[in-house]
Amino acid sequence: MGLRGEAAVVGYVELKPEKKPSGPPLTSIEQWAQLTRLALADAGIDKREVDGIVTSSIAESGMFGPATLAEYMGLELGFAESIDLGGASAAGAVWRAAAAIELGAADVVVCAFPGGPLPSPPEPKPHPFPFGASSAEYGSPQAEFDIPYGNVAQNCGYAQIANRYASRYGYDPRALAKIAVDQRTSACGNPDALFHGKPITIEDVLASPMISDPIHMLEIVMPVAGGAAVVLAGRERAGRLRKRPVWVRGFGERLAFKTPTYAADLLRTPIAEAARRAIAMAGVRHDDLDMVSIYDCYTITVLMTLEDAGFCAKGEGARFVLEHDLSCRGDFPCNTWGGQLSFGQTGMAGGMHHVIDATRQIMGRAGANQVRACDTALVTGNGGIMSEQAVLILQGA
Repeated sequence: MGLRGEAAVVGYVELKPEKKPSGPPLTSIEQWAQLTRLALADAGIDKREVDGIVTSSIAESGMFGPATLAEYMGLELGFAESIDLGGASAAGAVWRAAAAIELGAADVVVCAFPGGPLPSPPEPKPHPFPFGASSAEYGSPQAEFDIPYGNVAQNCGYAQIANRYASRYGYDPRALAKIAVDQRTSACGNPDALFHGKPITIEDVLASPMISDPIHMLEIVMPVAGGAAVVLAGRERAGRLRKRPVWVRGFGERLAFKTPTYAADLLRTPIAEAARRAIAMAGVRHDDLDMVSIYDCYTITVLMTLEDAGFCAKGEGARFVLEHDLSCRGDFPCNTWGGQLSFGQTGMAGGMHHVIDATRQIMGRAGANQVRACDTALVTGNGGIMSEQAVLILQGA
């Protein structure tokens, strides 16, 4: 059982990231409407054809987010979904949209993720992530057992994972640094990337400040303003469009825990089962993949994903990275637009950039970074601290 591959990504928009936003801040629903308009224009589809949306939370509505968006944009929907998987939300949104189309619940679905700053409210609101924690409310395990002891925020959690990895398999700092270097090489071919035209070396990465041992500053994403959206349509509608459809052939999703405190094994991530399911559903092999777009909030995330998704054996990630060129011009193209490490992380939209990276390559729209004969791609999304994973297999035929 699974997807039949009858739904395709047919258009997208990816806003240029900005460290300091140049325009006036828009509300979440204004950003959503802007992304929808631009993505539909790219696809060549009229707004009146949209009958499905998938969204993350929006600041203007604690409840009924999809209804708020439908009301604002003047839509009547047969399918509306709100998703909360952190960085795995975008990949999760895409397979849900594809499933809704295949089930006949909708014909055209927009998945949009704003990533820009919001207008300042008249009265300041509490920080959404106090102490760097996502569940600080009374009664949550994180509030009771993590926050009082300082086990909070992403830098701390990923450093724990990296140190645990080092104790089991050893740790090659140069291999981890090379991941950032290869992605910066791709970013230098992408004029929209935040670090376009700014190449780095392994020595640069290792000389950057140590943020949370063993993770250096240049191994961590930089938050930026931006946003991204995709449009999906069924086979009949996709067949009447000009651009090459990118079919959603397989997916996998796995949630195992929320914070590392409760992980049964920090080195056994949910990506393994998610990737196994996606690849099996699509009926492809690893050798069939022309490129991969791996969620890259930290370099250790990429290395462990390569292992757990089956590209190399456990503990062999460093060797794999050193033996392959991961840039868009290499023998193992990975995050060919520069990845979040060098493009910038636009909040919840960060995961959607990975979907668009693969979509753009399969459509043949990657310009100077185009991978030759790209037909099949694997995309991953990672939420929390290696807590929740979503995997897509996208194909152009």
